[in-house]
Amino acid sequence: MGRDPLASASVARLVFLGTPEAAVAPLRTLVDAGHDVALVVSRPDRRRGRGGGVAASPVKMAANDLGLPVTDDMAAATGVGAELGVVVAFGRIIPTALLARLPMVNLHFSLLPRWRGAAPVERAILEGDAETGVCLMEVAAGLDTGALYAVEATDVGEEETAEELRARLVVLGCRLLDTHLRHGRRSLPVPHDQAGEPSYAEKILPAELELRWEQGAEHLRRTIRLGRAWTTFRGRRLTVLRATAPDASAEGPPPPAPGGGAEIPGTLDGVDVVTGDGTRCRLVTVQPEGRRPMAADDWLRGARPAPGERLGG
Repeated sequence: MGRDPLASASVARLVFLGTPEAAVAPLRTLVDAGHDVALVVSRPDRRRGRGGGVAASPVKMAANDLGLPVTDDMAAATGVGAELGVVVAFGRIIPTALLARLPMVNLHFSLLPRWRGAAPVERAILEGDAETGVCLMEVAAGLDTGALYAVEATDVGEEETAEELRARLVVLGCRLLDTHLRHGRRSLPVPHDQAGEPSYAEKILPAELELRWEQGAEHLRRTIRLGRAWTTFRGRRLTVLRATAPDASAEGPPPPAPGGGAEIPGTLDGVDVVTGDGTRCRLVTVQPEGRRPMAADDWLRGARPAPGERLGG
C-alpha cells in the first residue's frame, strides 16, 4: 500500500541537534509526530566516572534506540536534504556558515531576552524569578539573539528544584514543537524580535554550590534547589539535597539552640542551621560523603552533633 500523500505532506525532513536528557523528549516528540529526522547531531562520547569509561550522550543513546543516524560532526547536517534543524540544549555554537545553508530553530528554557546562555533554569531560581518559560526561536549569530516564534510562560514554584522546573519546561517545549512545527518551516508563525534588557546565564561554577552559611537563608535555599549544593561537617562533605524554611514546616518553630552559640552562622540547632541574616534554613534531605541520601533527622541522630557544633566550619 502506498503512503498517504496527505500524511507525507504534513511531515518535514529535519536534523536534530541536542545533547543532555532534557533534549530527549523533544527528539521523541518530533519522531512521534511523524517527522523524518534524517540525522541527529550530538556531542562526542565522553569519559565519565572514576573508571574512565566512555559514555554516549543521552540524545545519542535515544537516537540509537530510535534507529536514527547520529554523528558528532555538525557539517554533516547539510548533506541529508533537511529543510530545518531543531536545536535543544546542544551545548555548541552553530557556525554562521552552517546556518546560511540550513535554517534552524531552538528551544530555549527562559523568557528571552532574560537569561541568554548556558544555565537559564539555574539562574532564574538563584535570582528568585517568579516566572520563567520556554521560547521557540530562530538560531542566529550571537548568543540566543534570534527572533521569537512562540513563547510559553510558567510560574516558578517557591521550593521547586532546577530538575523539577526543567522537567516542566521540557513538557512545555515539546508542546511548542508539536504545535508550531506540525508542517515544518511553513507552519512556523511570523517571528518577532526580542524586547527588553538582556541578561546572561553563565554556567554554574562548582564554587557557587558551596553553602556559605554567612549568607542569608533565602539565598542558601535557592542554591540548594539548583542541585549538588554542599557543605562540610567534621571535615567531610555533606551534600544538601533539599531544605525549607522552618516556618513553612508543620513541625513548628525550632527549639532553643544548645550551647548558646545559635547566632554563629552554620550552627546546628536540630536540623535547622543558623544563617548570616539570623534566620534558619531547615535541612530536609542530605547525603553524607560516601553514603546514600537520607532524611536530615536520620543523619542528625547518627552524627550526634555536640552543642554549638557547626556546618562548614
